[in-house]
Amino acid sequence: MKWKFAKYALLAVAFGMVVNAADAQTAPRKKTTRKTTAPAKKTTAKKTQANVADANLGVAKQDTMIVKAPPKQDPLKMDTIRKSLRNDNAIEMNLVKDRTPLAYENIREDDAIYREKVWREIDIREKVNLPFRYKADDDNGNQRFIAILLNTIKSGEVTAFDASIDDRFTTPMTLDQIGSKLAGSCDTIMVPDTEKDPTLSKGIMKESVVCEEFNMDDITKFRIKEEWVFDKESSRMYVRILGVAPVKTYFDKVTGQEIGSAPIFWVYYPDMRPALAKFEVYNGKNYGARMSWEELFESRFFGSYIVKSTLDNPYDLYLKQYVKDDVLRLLQGEDIKTTIFNYEQDLWSY
Repeated sequence: MKWKFAKYALLAVAFGMVVNAADAQTAPRKKTTRKTTAPAKKTTAKKTQANVADANLGVAKQDTMIVKAPPKQDPLKMDTIRKSLRNDNAIEMNLVKDRTPLAYENIREDDAIYREKVWREIDIREKVNLPFRYKADDDNGNQRFIAILLNTIKSGEVTAFDASIDDRFTTPMTLDQIGSKLAGSCDTIMVPDTEKDPTLSKGIMKESVVCEEFNMDDITKFRIKEEWVFDKESSRMYVRILGVAPVKTYFDKVTGQEIGSAPIFWVYYPDMRPALAKFEVYNGKNYGARMSWEELFESRFFGSYIVKSTLDNPYDLYLKQYVKDDVLRLLQGEDIKTTIFNYEQDLWSY
């Protein structure tokens, strides 16, 4: 009896194991699903970072906001040219507008048997040179010679060359450089601070930048460079102006005494002749037949004195460098002029 019961128990156990093995083989595999919550978190993080970056960029744009620079000041500040809307003369002034200078006569190099360069200074405070200071305004601007000179430079008709380098027209100058030399540099001074100390009782001071302004009346001298050439083909002495330079006089700021003078820039005179031909020279004695500035220089209707020459000057010195006395310096300049004049006269026999 016990043996039969044990037999039936073993059969039941074996049947159960077979059934479990069959179920394991026929049961479908479960599909694993991936969670998508993590990428969503990453996308959210990226969006958050992008928003923060955009916000930072907006702050950076505000910090680096482009501020419009103030309009650049004119380095050669001068009065505005105002043209007449009606004819301001009793006659039509067309000859001045159409005036052109005559071309120079050609001089062959082989025919130039005598050549000397001379530097002169024109002091416009002399009576003969007062037309250089004529202050009237016309349709072409102010009639001072320095104003004519600066207007032709601003318009681009001529080029200014740095006089501190040399006088051979080698280094062009910009308008800013000319303006800084004419007006001078800016200085920082201490002035009372009226905002913090309205009654000036506390003695509070602040820094203030003061810049000098250019005054055309401060230019009282002009230097010209010319060459005297004797042409053997025509048996004639020619003088040709090569350059014109305004000379600025410097004064001591404390004592007010004159320190010295120096040319500011050089302008090549042949380039300036067409512009000078269109400006009339003031003549208080004959209003109906005014000459042009080009005619004034070619006819030499100005007073001047010699400051340097190539005649007997191997060291290329100015007269003031080896003649200290002012009167003797003028006499030395007259002696140079007489020597050049006598060269031509000595070629003739009477």
